[in-house]
Formats: sequence, structure tokens, C-alpha cells
Amino acid sequence: MSTDTTGTARFAGRTAAVTGAASGIGRAIAHRLVAEGATVIAGDLNEVGLRSLRDELVREGRAPELLLTRACDVTNEDDVQSLVNSADTHLDLMFNVAGGTRGAPLIDLSASDWDFTVDLCLKGVFFGIKHAAQRMARSRGGRGGVIVNIASLNSRVPMFFGGAYSASKAGVVSLGQTAAIELADEGIRVATVSPGLTDTPLVAPLTDQESIRQAYLERIPMRRAAQPSDIAAAALFLASSDAAYITGVNLFVDGGWEQTAYPDLRPFLAERS
Repeated sequence: MSTDTTGTARFAGRTAAVTGAASGIGRAIAHRLVAEGATVIAGDLNEVGLRSLRDELVREGRAPELLLTRACDVTNEDDVQSLVNSADTHLDLMFNVAGGTRGAPLIDLSASDWDFTVDLCLKGVFFGIKHAAQRMARSRGGRGGVIVNIASLNSRVPMFFGGAYSASKAGVVSLGQTAAIELADEGIRVATVSPGLTDTPLVAPLTDQESIRQAYLERIPMRRAAQPSDIAAAALFLASSDAAYITGVNLFVDGGWEQTAYPDLRPFLAERS
């Protein structure tokens, strides 16, 4: 997995759908898939971000027809079904990346904020698995495919003020494991990546504060945050033929953070209130 395959044709002739593709990890996955020859259907509610991704790829000399963009709310089943059905003839790969959170202490967490987080992080993945698997099972003569879900370090390591997020991401892992055993007969592999601290717009409001960033880095043996490209590399490995005998796995890509513990951010967040 350490070999940089960017610029190869590892996914030539393959069609992939990516949710949350306008920024962060989803954008990095979409970008690298195109760089490795795949046709990518990029879904997100952030249409400005999708356009900038297309412009970026064109500036790099990538064929514009390799990237199709679609407005997609992953909490809307029709949107997700439409995204995967945008593939002209078949769908080989599905990356369920879209996520987000509205955090608060459990005793203060509103039902609406719970629903927002669980719907986005867990129900959206359910829709992605369901409709990608339906499309993969009936296309290419039962050729199958690969579904990669993005969870989080918090699928196993809890954090303060993240009850809904941690529960959702643990659910993503369990859902992926269930899908792995149910879909194996269809030739569909399902795997999960659990990133640790990653420099994305989602975490920037916290990590832009030096005291909070240092509290994170003290817990990470490799002493750095991941770049979205680090997570994309792991996700594409799981989607590749090199991982042909891997399914149901939850791969932590976290610089070793899973071995320690989550920092107590309460003192830092109290300073902001």
C-alpha cells in the first residue's frame, strides 16, 4: 500500500461513484480515481466544489469526460439511487464518503442534531450500499464490484460531544460487515476505512486552534495529521485487485492513534463558549 500508483491505469475501464466528492477525503478519492483511469460519478450538495474539482482535473490534462458531477443529498434515497444509476452501463466501485456532525454533550444534544448526524453518516451509507449493490448485482453479467465506506477513528474510540457521530460511525462499520457477508455471493466486496485526524474542512474549525491541534498530535504516535490523499490511497487499495481477498475489514488509517486515546477537549471548547 505504500507504493504510489498515481498516474497508472489501475482503474482504467472502471466506473466509480463517490459521495461527498466536493471536498476533503471524497475529493481526494475522486481525483485519484480519475488520475488512475476510472470514470467517476462525483456526488455532493456543494456544486461549486464539484465544479472546482472538474476545473482542477482539466488543468492537469485529465479527460473531462472521466468526471461526471451530480447534485446528491445522501439522506435522500432517490438522490443516491439516481447517482449510482448515472453509470451508463455498469458500476464497479462505490465510495460512501459524505459525512458531518452537529456535536453537543449527550444531555444537551437535541433530537434534530442527533437525526442530522445519524442520517448523514449512517443512513446515507445504507442508501449507498443498497443501491450500489443492486446496480452491481444486475450489471456486467454478475461481475460484482467493491464498496468502500468511510467511517472514523471514532467508530472505536469515543470522544466528548460526539455521541451521535461515534455511534453513527460504529454503525457504518457494523453495516459494512453485514453487507460483506450478504453480498459475497454476488461477487461484491465491502470494506471500511476509519481515518484518524485528517486535514479537511470538516475538522478545520477545531484544528485551526493550535492548542487543540497539539492535544490531538500528542495522542498520535506519528505526530501528524493525515492528508486526504493518505486516506484516498488506503481506500483505493481496498478497491483494487490487490485487495481481492479482503472483505468486511475496518482499516484504521490514523498514524497509530487507535492505540492511545482521544484527548479531552472540554477545557479547550469551554474557552470558546
